[in-house]
Amino acid sequence: MSHPTAPGASLTVSDVSFQWPDGTGLFDGLSLTFPRGRTGLAGSNGAGKSTLLRLFAGLLRPSAGSVTVGGTLAHLPQNITLDTSLRVDAALGIAERRAALRAIEAGDVREEHFETVGDDWDVEERALATLGSLGLGGIDLDRTVGRLSGGETVLLRLAALLLERPDVLLLDEPTNNLDLFARRRLYDAVDSWRSGILVVVSHDRDLLERVDRIAELRAGSVSWYGGGWSAYQEALATQQEAAGRMLRAADADVRRQQRELEEARTKVARRRSHDKKLDGRRKAPRIVAGERKRSAQESGDRLRGLHEDRLDEARERREEAAEAVRRDAEIKVSLPHTAVPAGRTVLTVRDLSLPYGRLTGGSLHVQGPERIALVGRNGAGKTTLLRTIAGELAPTTGEAEAAVPLKFLPQRLDVLDDTLSVADNVARTAPGTTDNQIRSQLARFLFRGARAEQPAGTLSGGERFRAALAATVLAAPAPQLLLLDEPTNNLDVASVRQLTSALESFEGALLVAGHDLPFLESVGVTRWIVLDDTLRETDADGVRELFANPDSAPAGTA
Repeated sequence: MSHPTAPGASLTVSDVSFQWPDGTGLFDGLSLTFPRGRTGLAGSNGAGKSTLLRLFAGLLRPSAGSVTVGGTLAHLPQNITLDTSLRVDAALGIAERRAALRAIEAGDVREEHFETVGDDWDVEERALATLGSLGLGGIDLDRTVGRLSGGETVLLRLAALLLERPDVLLLDEPTNNLDLFARRRLYDAVDSWRSGILVVVSHDRDLLERVDRIAELRAGSVSWYGGGWSAYQEALATQQEAAGRMLRAADADVRRQQRELEEARTKVARRRSHDKKLDGRRKAPRIVAGERKRSAQESGDRLRGLHEDRLDEARERREEAAEAVRRDAEIKVSLPHTAVPAGRTVLTVRDLSLPYGRLTGGSLHVQGPERIALVGRNGAGKTTLLRTIAGELAPTTGEAEAAVPLKFLPQRLDVLDDTLSVADNVARTAPGTTDNQIRSQLARFLFRGARAEQPAGTLSGGERFRAALAATVLAAPAPQLLLLDEPTNNLDVASVRQLTSALESFEGALLVAGHDLPFLESVGVTRWIVLDDTLRETDADGVRELFANPDSAPAGTA
């Protein structure tokens, strides 16, 4: 993934502001310069990470300010589609150079062929080497793209970018849809980056461990942290401990200033009462009494004003301290109706063959509240299997029979109607549930008050996932088997923690297809099932070993 030198590599943002067409502002006067090496761009869903990469790539224009790129730039977006009729060399962008090479080798020495080739005489060798380094060595340059899986499409597009030898490379959630073997190949590619500038947006903690620094995008500004993900988390923990102390001290100061203000008000009131009584006894001339009264009022006003100013300053310090404390709310919901007794049959899969993927004659028996991770190479048919179990697809042979109510949450999150509010989406899946009950449960999914009325089509990625998860697990009848397909795709770390919290409350059986091993381990997976030609059981160490060795991990349909 490295290239020899990148003398002109630079990426600078100068006083950039950005607004969406509806007037919503995202950045206001943002300035930063990316150093050479590998930078992980972190931040919560909706912070603007992908938008910032698109500004770097020139796909969006800032409302004000400028983005300056030194050298060549390549950008790998989140969502990639390729024309299936393309040949692989065309998808890699080398078809014309290969054709010119073939013509020269055949004796056609026209100048145009030499101009097309330029200095890139080893383009075929470089292309094959790059494909091989990304685990696509079995793909011939002359074949058509055909039905590549989502992960293979990502790797093929990445190979095309690497062949350009860019000075600046932008990767936006590159591990989405990649199986464990493909992820390891991507990790190796990132590890080998030696010059130029690499900026990667990802929620993949293993990938972010490999960067030189973390740039955290929060509230429209960027903070820098040296080291990978673990170092970043340690620095945040230290910051939050200090921020907590400052907030506690600021709270105590506000309480003290409030007490002193009340004492000052009481003191002024007593003094006025005392002076009024004295004036009554002295029978002082009206003009003298008036002067005393004005003097006392001015003195009291100064005293009150002093303490009010101190209280306002203390409140401002508390607000500043509170802003420094991060409050990642957690989902805490009760789902007792999802419980399944131990030993009860939940799902039976017998001699199942699928219309897509590799599975021919697979069997699986699920009992009680088991938590099963479904892993396999891209194209093996994990999504197809889940859709078949959910009744959305018919198997080629065999059967899949659920003995309890089930719900399927697909990658596309198309369980939501974008025109309906969050509350109405849940009501649609839970007929007979009262509005108060729905809103009470939605509050536990962090949709409180007016946020439950927000149309689903206006939600950010993390919010949309929470809404889809709520509509799935709060359905009636309550699901006792939950099918999840790559649930952590496009989720920031805080949203992954929220998903983990919600699944802690789910008491039924869980079947989740995914490649995010830290997440799968965090939700208490009890069985690991590898999908290839059949369904075979292993353990977490077996999964790691399987996908560390390309020879033991069969390729998908591509």
